[in-house]
Amino acid sequence: MTPGSTIDKRVSSIADAVKGIKDSDVVLTSGFGEAGNPTELIHALIELGAKSLTIVNNNAGTGDLGLAALLKAGRVKKIICSYPRSAYSHVFQELHRDGKIELEVIPQGTLAERLRAGGAGIGGFYTTVSAGTTLADGKEVRRIDGRDYVLEFPIQADVALVKAETADPWGNLTYRMATRNFAPQMCMAAKLTIVQARRVVGLGDIDPEHVITPGIFVDRVVEIPDPLSEAEIQRRQTEAGR
Repeated sequence: MTPGSTIDKRVSSIADAVKGIKDSDVVLTSGFGEAGNPTELIHALIELGAKSLTIVNNNAGTGDLGLAALLKAGRVKKIICSYPRSAYSHVFQELHRDGKIELEVIPQGTLAERLRAGGAGIGGFYTTVSAGTTLADGKEVRRIDGRDYVLEFPIQADVALVKAETADPWGNLTYRMATRNFAPQMCMAAKLTIVQARRVVGLGDIDPEHVITPGIFVDRVVEIPDPLSEAEIQRRQTEAGR
């Protein structure tokens, strides 16, 4: 099996990994705070030049790296997230204050479930979360067993950019601890899933019982053996926020 063949998901460079992402695409990016952000893939997306993107992430970027850099480059028209104001999220706050970016806020659990529904082919679901708040404005509300439930719809995307710890040539993935976060759901909810992995190992080197994301949900894998660590990202963000 050689790279580029149908079942071998490996690509030779990070630039090749992001090829084909287009203007106005909906792009899922994994990450929870500094954990699990596909920083190198996002920087490659900046180099690619796609614009007017809709980004789905847990937050709205912090400091000046990764997602924040994509926002600062003016490539994002809308962000869908749970925590738009997190530590050092000055780039997003300035853009939103100036009316240069749209925002849709989704409670974190609802965001995860909407992504899961997108990947599982579920047409929608009812949840008590956000009932009676402004986040439910304009949405269908149904009374069930004496409680109000809000109808939420699945999130499906054009692309998912995901960071994994280990991959094999077929795209089977493992994650490191909390870096797993939204990644498995995002892999399932996108038409094109692109993964940066710290290590690409041989077939059979990942115990099948340890596979978190099966390769059927992955389209491209690029090995980034020395990505920016969460600690280094946090250090740079702290310095940028001073």
